[in-house]
Order: sequence, then structure tokens, then C-alpha cells
Amino acid sequence: MGSIWEIDFYSRPILDENQKKVWEVLVCESPSDIRTKPESLFRYAQYCPSTQVNSGWLRRALQEAINKAGEAPIRIRFFRRQMSNMITKACQDVGIPAQPSRRILVLNQWLRQRMEEVYPQEPGYQGGTNLSVRLDSPLPQRLPDALEGKQWAFVSLQAADFAEMAEWDIGFGEAFPLELANVSPETRIPGVLIFSPRALPIAGWLSGLELACLNFDTKQGERLVLETGATESWILANIKNPQTLAEAKGYEKAKEKANGVHFIGVQSDPQADSFTGFWLLQNLNLA
Repeated sequence: MGSIWEIDFYSRPILDENQKKVWEVLVCESPSDIRTKPESLFRYAQYCPSTQVNSGWLRRALQEAINKAGEAPIRIRFFRRQMSNMITKACQDVGIPAQPSRRILVLNQWLRQRMEEVYPQEPGYQGGTNLSVRLDSPLPQRLPDALEGKQWAFVSLQAADFAEMAEWDIGFGEAFPLELANVSPETRIPGVLIFSPRALPIAGWLSGLELACLNFDTKQGERLVLETGATESWILANIKNPQTLAEAKGYEKAKEKANGVHFIGVQSDPQADSFTGFWLLQNLNLA
């Protein structure tokens, strides 16, 4: 299986000699599993003059990144919806599918590091934040009936337990090294397990969704909402039982202590010793 890349193409808080915003493309590799060494991941950065912001310039930059990496990724993730057309066109032109996604852990961390350490050193730096346009998200959708779990449960694991994740029997899934999230080995990582005799189709469906995070949502009732893609979300469960409600609140508190890290797993039943699906997730505050 080939690599997956993450991309951002947007203006930065830097003005050129004509007082126009400088743009930049950032390309980095997504981690493949829990054992990935962050320092080994491919990265590419290049500034772009405001007069050349178009899909043609981006296509050439992507081709240069591919040349430097030595191989093309199987797909590219991006999170800025307002850049969707330009990024999708450039990716198509180099023969790589582009996918809206909030699963951009490395890119998000790298972008914040550059905001703090790199851009302030550039001539023309303007300071402050470089906020993207906030776009409304659609309301959460109901899960297809055939994909609803028979039962589910809140659980937790110690971060140190994930050191052996590569040895677990997992069908579909994706993970990342916990050092990316600055999580100590003693931290409890909360999660949700879904149990169903239809575990295989549920896990297969989830694997195509670009899972972002699983939240206890109280905006319209009390429910578990699975965030996917760039804007999509799904109602995993409505919560009415007082004990389960208390567990849901504890789940969110545990996520905060774990820097947003959590997981979702799919099993055929509570006695299963394998996972049909398992995803390590993290809530990100995207700029």
C-alpha cells in the first residue's frame, strides 16, 4: 500500500514587496501506523506569489514534491473547503485523487509550528492569526439502518497499551504515533466499541469515510456524533439513560486530558479477541 499525503495551499501572514499576501503550499505524509517515526515522514514546502495562485502552479509544485519523494501517494487529504476546486484540479492533473478530510494530524501540527517559529522570521510578517473562512457544516445524518451497531460501550486503554497495537488483529483501521499528540504512557485514552454481527460491513463502510473524531454532542439533544470528511457527521447513538449520559460526559473529560486523542473500534461481539475495525482519532482545532 502506498502513502497518503496531506496538503494545505493558502495565504500566510506575510506581505510581499507589493503589500500582497504571500501564499504557501505545505505537503506532508500521513503516518501509516502507531510505529511511524514522525521525523521520517516526507515534507515539502514552497512559497507562492499572490499573482500565481492557480491550479497550474499548484500542479507543478505537487509534481516537484513527487519527484523529491521518489513516488506519488495513493491519495491526498485537504481540509480547507474554500480551496477545494483548485486543490482537486491540481491533484487530478497529476493523477492523484484528492479527498476532503479533517484527519490531517501532521499537517495541523506543522502549520502551527510554522505560525509560531517560521513566519515571524520572514520579511513582511504581519503577526496575529491567519484565520481561514469559516463555513457552516450540515446537520448530522442518521446512520443507514443496516450499519447501526447492535450495542456499544465506552471503554478506555492506557496509552502504553498502544505500543503493541501493530500486533493486534485488526481488519480495517488507521493509527498514528502517540508522540505526535504529546500523550504520556500513563494517560488513559478513551474510546467507543461498537458490537454487531454485521461488524464487517460496518467497518468497511467506516473505512471509506475519512474518520476525524467522535464527540459527545449536546447541541440538539444528547448524542454521539461521528465527524467525517471535511464537513460530514453521523449520529452514532442517542443517549437517554442517566448512567450512559454520565459515561459520555466522562468520555469527553478523558479526551481533554488526552489532548483530544480517542478511538473507535468495531467487533462482532464483546468476547471477540480481534477488531474488524479500529481507528485512533484526535480532535483538532483547525486554523
